[in-house]
Amino acid sequence: MTNNFPPNFVWGTATSSTQIEGAGLLDGKGPSIWDAFCQIPGKVFENQNALVACDHYHRLEEDVQLLVDLGVSAYRFSFSWPRLLPNGRIDHINEQGIKFYNRLIDLLIENNIMPWATLYHWDLPLALQLEEDGWVGAKMPELFEDYAGFCFQHFADRIKNWITINEAWVVAILGYGQGVFAPGRISNSEPYLAGHNLLLAHARAVALYRESYAPKYGGKIGITNNCDWREPATDSPADIAAAQRSLEFFLAWFADPVYKGDYPDSMRSALGERLPVFTPEEQALLKGSSDFFGLNHYTTMYASEASDEIIQGPVYGNGGISEDQNVKLSLDPEWPLTDMQWAIVPWGCRKLLKWISERYDYPDIYITENGCAFPDEIEDQEVHDPQRVAFFKAYLDECSEAIAEGVKLRGYFIWSLLDNFEWASGYSKRFGIHYVDFESLQRRPKSSAQWYKSYIQSGHR
Repeated sequence: MTNNFPPNFVWGTATSSTQIEGAGLLDGKGPSIWDAFCQIPGKVFENQNALVACDHYHRLEEDVQLLVDLGVSAYRFSFSWPRLLPNGRIDHINEQGIKFYNRLIDLLIENNIMPWATLYHWDLPLALQLEEDGWVGAKMPELFEDYAGFCFQHFADRIKNWITINEAWVVAILGYGQGVFAPGRISNSEPYLAGHNLLLAHARAVALYRESYAPKYGGKIGITNNCDWREPATDSPADIAAAQRSLEFFLAWFADPVYKGDYPDSMRSALGERLPVFTPEEQALLKGSSDFFGLNHYTTMYASEASDEIIQGPVYGNGGISEDQNVKLSLDPEWPLTDMQWAIVPWGCRKLLKWISERYDYPDIYITENGCAFPDEIEDQEVHDPQRVAFFKAYLDECSEAIAEGVKLRGYFIWSLLDNFEWASGYSKRFGIHYVDFESLQRRPKSSAQWYKSYIQSGHR
């Protein structure tokens, strides 16, 4: 495969605060909705929690050295809102949290690694869930803007790449629709209200950054959305339309307001009054509110028109509430699966990159997460993960091909630097390119880490 990655391409890896930091209730950190969710029996695998996780909070230097050893040019991490502002508001600041992130940022810069900071990766301060009703509460966009401003004030002098919100779809559908993620709500209307508030929160944070911080420090700010590719199950017009509709309910739900100023027509016509309406001022604030297109991509499914017999009541598929979309999703039995039972379909990545490029007028795209879980084990003091190596190679080949076809792909971040707390799956799924023994907390490079290092060094940078 020809290498089409430009010389200034960003090679990185990614983590999030709840999944790796640990120190869950130490040094002034407040509780998050995930700390509470983990206490509900049956919500998380074997009732595990993230109070220790990978203990990155106490192993900061060791983990930055892993990044140095990899040779990456960037590291994507997230701030823990309740570590910085324990009750979610700027009237109660935790200096220990500020010190921790200052150490991380300074250490990255000392080692010529660009920090990419995510403001929100799902760990809402519990206080805001209890007091404001979380992301369905009307005050959340304003409170998020306050939090974002706090982070800009303390860290924007050194961080030049910002992501406001990670995977608003997951927050909305899994948190407020299906109830399998914190805060555990089940509804067929709350996801659309939560999504609306997440978008407004994003837009307000971007406006603040552009007005008060970008002129002084430079830098870019955007949002990261997740999406799986939807391939029409047949070449029938009905299935082609179903695949398009599925992509619109999954990705365009959050990308259309940012690039076009409003929700897709397919959502408006299907949802009616359940889909909130933006004011003209909000539309103006949203449109153009991302300096790049952040994409988290993992898998592909077939989409077909669903018959009335298939969908009865609210069914939550990977992409939204299925009854609203009238879409049936399926897999090709020939596709290999990861430990998450997600299909490995590299060409889906290229097709999605092209779909995004064509719909949104060829924006700069950064794949801010791509990865896979496998049941890795230590053998003779080493961890060999040939399936993960094959996964990355195949997906990067398709990324290279997409660039050749005109896609403006500017960077790629592997998920994840470390095996970690995989949300409702607890510690049962391993996505890392470094193996973590969750008893001793020892880190160990997998063969995928060695492969990624050599891939970057061999001119793919």
